[in-house]
Amino acid sequence: MARYDIGRFIMDIVAIDIGGTNVRFAIAEVGGGRVSALGEAVTLKTGDYASLASAWKAFAANLGRSPPPAAALAVAGPVSGNVLKLTNSSWVIRPAALAKELGVEKVTLVNDFGAIGHAVAHIGKEFLRHLSGPDIDLPHDGVISIVGPGTGLGVAHVLRRKDRYFVMECEGGHIDFPPLDTVEDAILARLRRRYRRVSAERIISGPGLANIYEALAAIEGHTVSIRDDTALWNAALEGSDSLAAAALERFCLSLGAIAGDIVLAQGGGGLVIAGGIGPRIADILPHTGFASRFIAKGRFERMMAAIPVKLITHPQPGLFGVAAAFAEEHTS
Repeated sequence: MARYDIGRFIMDIVAIDIGGTNVRFAIAEVGGGRVSALGEAVTLKTGDYASLASAWKAFAANLGRSPPPAAALAVAGPVSGNVLKLTNSSWVIRPAALAKELGVEKVTLVNDFGAIGHAVAHIGKEFLRHLSGPDIDLPHDGVISIVGPGTGLGVAHVLRRKDRYFVMECEGGHIDFPPLDTVEDAILARLRRRYRRVSAERIISGPGLANIYEALAAIEGHTVSIRDDTALWNAALEGSDSLAAAALERFCLSLGAIAGDIVLAQGGGGLVIAGGIGPRIADILPHTGFASRFIAKGRFERMMAAIPVKLITHPQPGLFGVAAAFAEEHTS
């Protein structure tokens, strides 16, 4: 049986990033506590497969050979317990049975934004695009907060201490949505009719734009037919629908406010925006009210204004990060 002290040699593993919409696979080369190479990603729709095992078989068939005998998985949701129910997917994962189910000898399992945390800790500045605040590097000693709107709202943070780092996974996307003006009061009141509790994720996520859009239409006394999320996002980004564009501006305001709250709560000295929506709004975010809401924290406004905000631009941060998590776990 192969030894997994990868501080001493290079090995291949299967990196897997399981989201609410897609599952991505790639072969990663790891060693010395780092990721030395990441192969091309294979992306499958989670809704097209009944389980992870079914998707794994499809990936193996695409690979055309037996996969390596080690796997690292990032899943959207908490990773504690005997049975994991993904936050935005019908798949169920049983950690104790994973190795046997996939036919591998070793498994690393982390939360999806824990994987992003590992990616942030390892990538170079070439994969970090400046968005707002001072154009300086992320802190080399201290906390970096990570917030990522996508199918849901992911949150994590990285603590750097000298030459070490620690990733803290959490479910910060499920904090309460904080309305900060009368329009957001009205949005919250409307959403309370639909949801028992309105979390930040109900607003700051891919589906959240439709919630804002519907609420703004009701406030203005309009009747709208809700299109699918992709069409609504395209209309908002193109500006072809003025109400969708207004919903997107409100989305960016709320993202700034919530991200600022998370940085305050975590004691962060830097913020990284991640998630599938991050790259889509990167060009417009600096021209919205995002930055003003991010720093508008009363007596802490000066401190918040000194915090750099970056966008992670690595093409596959989840896969890279989960491979880095494996490398970190299995280094002597």
